[in-house]
Amino acid sequence: MLTVTMIGCGAIGASVLELLHGDADVRITAVLAPEQSHAQAQKVLDRWAPEARLLSRLASGQDAPGLLVECAGHGAIEEHVLPALKRGIPCVIASIGALGDADLARRIEAAAREGGTQVQLLSGAIGGIDALSAARVGGLDSVVYTGRKPPQAWKGTPAESVCDLDALTSAQVIFKGSAAEAVRLYPKNANVAATLSLAGIGLQRTQVQLFADPAVSENVHHVEARGAFGNFELTMRGKPLATNPKTSALTVYSVVRALRNRTQPVSI
Repeated sequence: MLTVTMIGCGAIGASVLELLHGDADVRITAVLAPEQSHAQAQKVLDRWAPEARLLSRLASGQDAPGLLVECAGHGAIEEHVLPALKRGIPCVIASIGALGDADLARRIEAAAREGGTQVQLLSGAIGGIDALSAARVGGLDSVVYTGRKPPQAWKGTPAESVCDLDALTSAQVIFKGSAAEAVRLYPKNANVAATLSLAGIGLQRTQVQLFADPAVSENVHHVEARGAFGNFELTMRGKPLATNPKTSALTVYSVVRALRNRTQPVSI
């Protein structure tokens, strides 16, 4: 039985709890959420994880969970993941875009080393990460990522200063440049760009194009990589979460798969 403390009970966290409800091998024993969101979080726990405790933070005197899973956004890494790693608690991170901050990435690695543990970065909404990271061993020449989302998925981002998202009738480029700049400008939308960069040739060399496209209803990801291994192209059309158009449903499945893999005698 894997005991898990989960950070966050929003759209991703609630969906993970629903999928793990009744799982014989994974048990969510606690959920960490800001105090101001406890009332809403408790409703989710009452439905999908009634035995889990609702906490604001993981106190140093508490028994350590078998795994700490971040499903709450970038701020949760600073507040919860870093201290847990230093205590030796293994962690899983879904908000990969946060590692676009080179200083935070270094501190995550240092905290894991200090605690003698490991942090797992999830592939989230994109596939092919195993192939890309393997290809890096032989040498990669280029990695290009193109992301398309419906205009409403870009609300509340710098895209609103590029075009009128409500009036678009055709695809509009809202960003073109390095993954490092994409992660800086679109931190809540750039997890895929960051994941590809970390698996491949880095944030500065990975090229990114982002589109607001009224012709698509899914989140469309296209990756092209070239190197000593040859080349590959991958296109994925991921459905967003009904409760959050900025997030792919595959991100939720990625979290659940990572947890279940830790309990299986054979995993892939």
